[in-house]
Amino acid sequence: MGNRLAWAGLIIIGLLLTTALLAPFLAPSDPLGIDLTGELEGPGPGHPLGQDKLGRDILSQVIYGSRVSLVVALVVVGISLLIGVALGATAGYFGGVFDAILMRIVDILLAFPGILLAIALTGILGPSLKNIILALCVLGWVGYARLVRGQVLAEKNREYVVAARALGGSHPRIILRHILPNCFAPVIVEATFGLAGVILAESSLSFLGLGPQDVPTWGRLLNEGAQYILFAPHVATFPGMAIMITVLGFNFIGDGLRNKWDVKRTA
Repeated sequence: MGNRLAWAGLIIIGLLLTTALLAPFLAPSDPLGIDLTGELEGPGPGHPLGQDKLGRDILSQVIYGSRVSLVVALVVVGISLLIGVALGATAGYFGGVFDAILMRIVDILLAFPGILLAIALTGILGPSLKNIILALCVLGWVGYARLVRGQVLAEKNREYVVAARALGGSHPRIILRHILPNCFAPVIVEATFGLAGVILAESSLSFLGLGPQDVPTWGRLLNEGAQYILFAPHVATFPGMAIMITVLGFNFIGDGLRNKWDVKRTA
């Protein structure tokens, strides 16, 4: 069952990536094109998912919104991984004062609710794609640093590491060539779940009006459709389904990888 879910997740995310890359060719119309004669029209032949309050095609907006969600997710998780792996590996391998200081910083940052801190930062910096990425990266690296530190602590005194030291291997070489490759299984699993979490966070910020204003986003579409939920439910339903299916896809992949590698998530 785990492998089936993983394959289902891969298919979902593969289709999503293809849709995002081919958005200009797949979108039936301009996502920002206004047609007031079609205000809040339901799904029909010309607009398979209906139109919003300005007559804009919802399918085109959902397709282009996938680009924003994927870009934010990949960039935030990529930056967070680089920072978290570097700091966590250094702290776990060398220990001492740096390890103690880093862990106290991690504890302090974990005391803040992540989404509230992101809301505060984007509220101060202003709504934009760049500011959302910055706000989500502020806390994004913390979980990876903590996870990698724990993995490195478990690996650094094993026989193969001791042998590498005895052969004169430098500290950077031992960390990069010997320890980290044996720590990547749980990190990849955590990153997969992290992609789903970032998409939810970006959608939440966009729903609150803190996302980019010049491009369609799933969260903003959901916000605009919420006020018409009783008599035009299609406006909010389809962006919500896009968020749900994408998050499920990443979670299916994460569950499949976790079952394959028998990895227990580290809190």
